[in-house]
Amino acid sequence: MKQKSYSEDDRAVSPVIGVILMVAITVILAAVIGTFVLGLGDSLQQAPQAQLEAGTFTDGAGNTDLEISHNGGDAIVAGDLTITVNGGSSTTLDNAGTGYAAEDEFSVGETAQADGITVSDGDRIRVIHTPSDSILLDTTIET
Repeated sequence: MKQKSYSEDDRAVSPVIGVILMVAITVILAAVIGTFVLGLGDSLQQAPQAQLEAGTFTDGAGNTDLEISHNGGDAIVAGDLTITVNGGSSTTLDNAGTGYAAEDEFSVGETAQADGITVSDGDRIRVIHTPSDSILLDTTIET
């Protein structure tokens, strides 16, 4: 009986093609993922790092209104901060009767008294940095 002989060269073709295909697929995937990640990173704005605190004060009419204190971290443009009470309607810090203009910076050591935003015990307050869509403060009022 005669056996069919295989040449050494014929056996190596399949593994070499497999390796080449795997390398090609890896390079293509890396290029696609890299393009996506680098392109996406340019469009996002980083949230400021700030320590905010919510409290209350009594206004001239005897109402309990919202007070926000900046206790540390980055200065934030007042027009970039949105305040919501109990998930309802929202307003920016510059439109909350605080005395801040939209371009003013809310800095460390400052307190913004939101005259006109009446709060009571148990109200949930959120302060959101609008450009980055990040929540900087999420707390419940305790009077």
